[in-house]
Amino acid sequence: MKYKLLAVAIAASLGLAGCGQPEQAQDQTSKVEAPEVKGEAELGSFGVDLTARNEAVKPGDDFFMYASGTWYDNYELPADKTRYGAFTGLAERSEEQVKNIIDGLMEKSSLNAEEKLVHDFFVAYMDTDTINEKGIEPIKDVLTSIDSIENKTDLTKAFGNSWLVGSNTPIDGGMWYNRLDPNEYQLSVGVGGLGLPDRDYYLSDSERFVKIREAYVAHIEQMLNFAGEENAAEKAANILALETQIADIQWPREKRRDRDLTLNQIERSKLSDEYPGFDWDTYFAQTGYKVPELNITQPEPVKDVIKIINEADLADWKSYLKYHTISNNAGFLSEDIYLANFDFFGRTLSGQQEPRPRWKRAVSQMSGTESLGFAIGKIYVNEYFPESSKEQMAELVENLRTALGERIENLDWMSEETKVNAKEKLMAFNPKIGYPDEWQSFDGVTISDKDLVSNVRNLRTFFQDQSVERELEKTDRNRWGMTPQRVNAYYNSSFNEIVFPAAILQPPFFDPNADAAVNYGAIGAVIGHEMGHGFDDQGSKSDANGIQRNWWTDADRAAFEEKADMLAEQYSQYEPIEGNFVNGRNSLGENIGDVGGLAMAYHAYKLSLNGEEAPVIDGLTGDQRFFLAWAQVWKEKRTEESMLNQLRAGTHAPGRYRAQAPRNHDAWYEAFDVKPGDALYLAPEERVRIW
Repeated sequence: MKYKLLAVAIAASLGLAGCGQPEQAQDQTSKVEAPEVKGEAELGSFGVDLTARNEAVKPGDDFFMYASGTWYDNYELPADKTRYGAFTGLAERSEEQVKNIIDGLMEKSSLNAEEKLVHDFFVAYMDTDTINEKGIEPIKDVLTSIDSIENKTDLTKAFGNSWLVGSNTPIDGGMWYNRLDPNEYQLSVGVGGLGLPDRDYYLSDSERFVKIREAYVAHIEQMLNFAGEENAAEKAANILALETQIADIQWPREKRRDRDLTLNQIERSKLSDEYPGFDWDTYFAQTGYKVPELNITQPEPVKDVIKIINEADLADWKSYLKYHTISNNAGFLSEDIYLANFDFFGRTLSGQQEPRPRWKRAVSQMSGTESLGFAIGKIYVNEYFPESSKEQMAELVENLRTALGERIENLDWMSEETKVNAKEKLMAFNPKIGYPDEWQSFDGVTISDKDLVSNVRNLRTFFQDQSVERELEKTDRNRWGMTPQRVNAYYNSSFNEIVFPAAILQPPFFDPNADAAVNYGAIGAVIGHEMGHGFDDQGSKSDANGIQRNWWTDADRAAFEEKADMLAEQYSQYEPIEGNFVNGRNSLGENIGDVGGLAMAYHAYKLSLNGEEAPVIDGLTGDQRFFLAWAQVWKEKRTEESMLNQLRAGTHAPGRYRAQAPRNHDAWYEAFDVKPGDALYLAPEERVRIW
């Protein structure tokens, strides 16, 4: 079980809200100012890379390829990547910036306490001679403790202790927020424990998934051999059989994201009566949590998995724990163990032909919220994030808030009663931009420059202890769920906050010197997307104070659901791989965010013009530049294996289809002369307009 404190209940990360009226019918009474252009844009002459376009493709047939087709056709995916696009390009820039920070620390003669933590962790991670010499020894203590399991009580202790040793467990969860009182923390418990990306990988009888399962069994055998396990092939087959049982009782992903179904609070004193057959006291004792009340996210599956725990052979559970301990810690062990793990998870599952350079793996490990990410982030902000960007971003957020407020007011499908609640929620949005006001303290953390696994465990223990200490305290609304150097954004429904780390506030998302249309089409739509999560099919179930409750009239909710169903059906028609479609229901929140966020951003852009016509630049109108900026944010190229993983286990539609979101917006049709007969054409009544 992942017992670490989950810093924020992130509803969606770059899950970038839509409207019930055509975009051109907007109230022009409000006035917002366009950002002042101060210098040359980083991309092209105004902020968009026009050389990426393929003008031989009609925008109305494939807007993704029109906007980025020349780039797509000529870009060769490097061997160490499963996908590449605007996000990964910017993430690489962030990695390079973090590496520059670390290189600077290596050369400094005097380091403060946090700098030394970063320095020593990186040194330990890069010391491959020492790591290779130790082999599997750093986790031998855990493997030995698994060997000593003699009964279900011992097994339950091992499940409860997984937060420290890094193993998978069938009972899974973490510290979250009380959805009925966001001022309280609350332990959330469900079913986990799978090694493959999703239950479909176990249950589908298609040849593709059969071959993946065969490779998975061979991989498990190889990993068990590193621990000197006898009969490793038989044990590997038994592990697959055990995980298949767990997969079979889990809810599908689209059901697991339904907040009505996953809200099942229960007093700790009644837990054993409702979910008998499992030693909850022993389980929770391994964590330090008091657990006066908790939430069960999948009630029937939890009951079913308890039955599996009790009926499966104890020896199979021991093999299961050993395998996952080795696999989940492989990145901290000798290269032969790491490469064996990579061969399956990287090459077979994702199509990645070579591992990423070790220094990038180190930066990734160190940059998490429950690693040294905020210690690095503090330096990152000082060196790479100008305060002027934060100020311009704050202005854009308020412009989007103004636009969404007008759109809510003008909705033709929502009653005044519900509009009052919607506008209250909008006005309560709390934007966080760039970096936290209060930084994470690392007092008490011990890091060695010679022992990587101990460093990882020390950090796990530090954050677990901190989580236990805060369990019964009032929730900390200053905490961030992403570090400043992370290229992403998120909406947290419990705090009704939208959060934009510093690293995403760079081209192609945000450029203070770019044309206004570009910034509105890129970062403006990202802002709108995150606002949209407060009003998507699940975020809309929480109110202005972050409390999960129904603030809708029944008629308004039914009208909303009808529009959402149309969008789910639209995206479910996309077929990136033959026989494998986008799951429009599982990706619905993100798709509402994209379609709605784009509408909000377009509205805000028009308001920024104060009734004047936008200039034509390089032969492109303001509307054309706006939609091109959006599409180029989602340019990407990826392996087929990575695409399959995204379709089955991801909550976002692939970038190619996110780029096509403008087909729901009237202004796009006019801007690019899209007509009936074009592949992306939707009749006006088929265009989904929600917010």
